[in-house]
Amino acid sequence: MAFARSTFRPRDTSALRRRFWHKLGGAFARVPFADDLLAAYYCAFDRATPVSVRATLIGTLAYFVLPADAVPDILPVLGFTDDAAVLAGAVRMVASHIRIEHREAAAEKLEEYSARR
Repeated sequence: MAFARSTFRPRDTSALRRRFWHKLGGAFARVPFADDLLAAYYCAFDRATPVSVRATLIGTLAYFVLPADAVPDILPVLGFTDDAAVLAGAVRMVASHIRIEHREAAAEKLEEYSARR
């Protein structure tokens, strides 16, 4: 696979990180897959994660934060179904790289968000 040998280097991910936390904070109660989304986030920005896996997950996170979606996120019930499908596919592809540390960090952040609400 040619992509796996690429020299992908996310240069400036600060905008993606900022938009991710902003969107997740605003949609927290409506995102039933927040645990997987957060675990993917922590895995994507873990320097120990292989570059090809990071690229897959960063693309998935970018799809989550982009305003142009296949199904607009403001629609009740259906709004996040496309995001969930993209995330499920990405997580399935890279599941062996999402470690317990990523899941624990995600659980801690979910508890923090739940305590604020």
